[in-house]
Amino acid sequence: MVLTRDPQLEAIRARKRTRALLSNLLVYAVLVAVAVISIYPFLWTFMTSLETKGGVFEFPPRLLPQAPSWRNYAAVLELVPIARQFLNSLIISFFGVSLSVLFCTLAAYPLAKMRFPGRNFVFYAILATLVLPNEAGLIVNYVTTAKLGLLKPELGVAGQFAAIILPTLPSTVGLFLIRQAYLSVPTELLEAARMDGASELLVWRRVMLPLAMPTIAAFSILQFVAIWNSFLWPVIILRDRELYPLAAGLLDLAGTFATNTRAVSAGAVIQVIPILIIFFIFQRYFMRGLEGAVKG
Repeated sequence: MVLTRDPQLEAIRARKRTRALLSNLLVYAVLVAVAVISIYPFLWTFMTSLETKGGVFEFPPRLLPQAPSWRNYAAVLELVPIARQFLNSLIISFFGVSLSVLFCTLAAYPLAKMRFPGRNFVFYAILATLVLPNEAGLIVNYVTTAKLGLLKPELGVAGQFAAIILPTLPSTVGLFLIRQAYLSVPTELLEAARMDGASELLVWRRVMLPLAMPTIAAFSILQFVAIWNSFLWPVIILRDRELYPLAAGLLDLAGTFATNTRAVSAGAVIQVIPILIIFFIFQRYFMRGLEGAVKG
């Protein structure tokens, strides 16, 4: 028996393969364009930091520097106390991320696994605050820290650092991500732990936290980036410039009437290096955590 191919059917299959190929090419083209647009600002900043002559804002723009040099980085190290400000950023980021994770993991548990009147209303009311810019809370945060006495000179460094860290504790994004991760945990596991005599705090610590760890890791990275890049709040709250974190310390590179854009670019590159290192080390947990939160 000889099998014959239907020319019409083959033509339909060929058209489908062509459409699929064109569709894939379009998707990849869009992704490449988005990647280029996303990476260009950092690439421009890095190339500008190597520039020693020529106009930074000349048109048409020039991506590669004419005479690349590390001179601008040397200038940053001379003008800015990088070591001290780097340590300040580490201290603020460590305690800010740790306390924010503790706060959000505790707050998300009743919103995900406890039944009480108004639970959804409370969650959506908190979620609605995402429409407000961070700057909208500056006055409230300042009044709160002042009323708590954190700005008193007697408290010294501890009080000023506490005033910086306090507004970072409640994170709406962290609460949302961790709550979604908690929702994906089977309720049967919690019931089994309660039948074994575990308290709610023990259920949270022994059952919920280990299962939500990828999402917690992803939120920790997001919160670290946010705190590390914080500029406006430390400048407002800190009286002693020696306590400035690295992002705020780069303000020393800005002049009154003119700014050395090349030196500022070098400082920005120095400031972003720890973030890149953290992301490349933990990117697997970051992607897994976000994927789990979205599925939840």
